[in-house]
Amino acid sequence: MMYRAVGFGSRSRDLKPWMVAVLVVLLLTVVAVAIGLLVHFLVPRPTMEYYHGTFKISDLRVNSDSGQSSTYQLKDLREMSENLVDEIFIDSALNKHYIKNRVVRLTPEEDGMKADVIMVFQFPSTEQRVVKEKKIYSILNQKIRNTRALPINASSVQVNAMSSSTGKLTVQACCGKRVVPLIVNRIMSGDVAAKAAWPWQASLQRNNIHQCGATLISNTWLVTAAHCFKNNGNPHQWTVSFGTTINPPLMRRNIKRIIVHERYRSPAREYDIAVVQFSPRVTFSDDIRRICLPEAHASFQPNLTVYITGFGALYYGGESQNDLREAKVKIISNDVCKQPQVYGNDIKFGMFCAGYLEGIYDACRGDSGGPLVAKGLKDTWYLIGIVSWGDNCGQKNKPGVYTQVTYYRKWIASKTGL
Repeated sequence: MMYRAVGFGSRSRDLKPWMVAVLVVLLLTVVAVAIGLLVHFLVPRPTMEYYHGTFKISDLRVNSDSGQSSTYQLKDLREMSENLVDEIFIDSALNKHYIKNRVVRLTPEEDGMKADVIMVFQFPSTEQRVVKEKKIYSILNQKIRNTRALPINASSVQVNAMSSSTGKLTVQACCGKRVVPLIVNRIMSGDVAAKAAWPWQASLQRNNIHQCGATLISNTWLVTAAHCFKNNGNPHQWTVSFGTTINPPLMRRNIKRIIVHERYRSPAREYDIAVVQFSPRVTFSDDIRRICLPEAHASFQPNLTVYITGFGALYYGGESQNDLREAKVKIISNDVCKQPQVYGNDIKFGMFCAGYLEGIYDACRGDSGGPLVAKGLKDTWYLIGIVSWGDNCGQKNKPGVYTQVTYYRKWIASKTGL
């Protein structure tokens, strides 16, 4: 008796061509995946590294009126320094590894200005840190000697490696930086801001109900409108939240102190500014970051495109919104805004208008105290206005009126040290 074994018969020994092709493809796929895994785990990957550099800029011109560096000198000096460092490393042997730089501090000294800059590179982890530090110093020191962009004392150049955590936090703490591309239409049509789009926006609340907007200017200070507190200035009854939604908030803090301008008197609209201190301090991240404050002498010209954000109503008489919204408007000259058919003599010192005389795009109820911001060079954002008042919302010849931050810049500094 023959037993039938389980196995291949003679017809099955010859594989068909399509079967061979499938097996080859499968084998090659397995090999490719194995090689990829080996590369991923065994080959050193580039890592983000941070280096702290300093240099001294000499022979700065001084504003003859104030005895201090003028507004545009300080602002331009930061941007010129960043541009110079960009050019140095983009046109160097380290161009493949260079990412960006940030001037985090400009310190006046007796014979010039000291610049502190954080430089970010991406190197393979095989090379020793001290070797890379020497390369960066050598390039920076050598090329700064030959630059004509700024009068820099080459002997003042120093470079030191930083820990990744410290470097990242230092860069994130830079004011006026955002990580989301700028795509803005309008508030009153209901356009919602993207996550982390406006990381300095805050919501001032009583009993967890949104009352006013505010702008983060440090890790413990906000700036907002004085009229937000005309009915209740008790800090213990207020909280502040951050993020692009009121509920749930990204983060919430208790209000520690409310400082309303000493000369504010409701229902008058002059001196409509307040600063608010909260506790505990926030840690800066992509989602929470401070705005830059302009210098007192800065000027922003009519017709400049600026941006407002807030949780306010979408129409006059409406309710505040849970999602942060954004709008693009333009600065309107005082000559236009003081015309009889617009606001006439109601536009006083420390105020300016922004929006469109045609209406439609505007702040509204619940946006009060929030930011009006302008973008400078190298995508640095500055707080130039605080939502203050207006006639209705988005009406013809009735644009939004804003507290002028530059007018109150010294007052902000006197209360916050910023």
